[in-house]
Amino acid sequence: MPHSKFIARLQVIEGLSEDERRQIADLPSTLRQVADGEIVLRQGEAATRCVFVVSGFLYQSRIVGDRNQTLSFHVPGDMPCLHTLLVTPMDADLVALGPTIIGTVAHSQLRQLLDSSIHLTHAFWRETLIDAAISRQWIARLGAQAALPKVAHLICELAARLEIVGLVKRNCFQMPMTQRHVADACGLSIVHVNRTIQELRHRGLIAWDGSEIELLQPDELRRLADFTPDYLS
Repeated sequence: MPHSKFIARLQVIEGLSEDERRQIADLPSTLRQVADGEIVLRQGEAATRCVFVVSGFLYQSRIVGDRNQTLSFHVPGDMPCLHTLLVTPMDADLVALGPTIIGTVAHSQLRQLLDSSIHLTHAFWRETLIDAAISRQWIARLGAQAALPKVAHLICELAARLEIVGLVKRNCFQMPMTQRHVADACGLSIVHVNRTIQELRHRGLIAWDGSEIELLQPDELRRLADFTPDYLS
């Protein structure tokens, strides 16, 4: 079911009836595989369809001055451009992080669904509010938090979001995120990110091998990051 992770996410944050889950599952959608680094939607593009992540990952980025700034990561179950139902131009590029399968749903189909259900409208609205809350966390930490807790917070957040959709096993998750991606998300240099990750490893807080990240001492990592997941749900 292409919508299964999205339904699971909405189920956690709002609660859905069996009929509501069926209505979402019945949404006509088109699936597409996108390659690592492929731009799904471009900044300035007037979107007519909403994208949701079936498997793999997406991120949003834009050029600020002479450097790339990552604005968000999106995991399976996310619908990162839901706001285009009301504000159609994209304000950033939406890019694949590793091989990714996406689904797209026409705005007209989503509007028809939401017009028929106040509760589903609230659920989708809450999804956009959580996206906004994540953005506020990133903005606050980008300017105010030191590198070590900032990178730790990013790892904790990704683990919590993946756990919601059942993609964390024994404190391990898969994500093809490079040190360049971390640097662009945290406003750091690659050299600084490398040193920071080495320090997290040295403290025995994480193991990071290829695309697999393991939280070895999750409670200690959360304390270091000052991470509380309330804003995610």
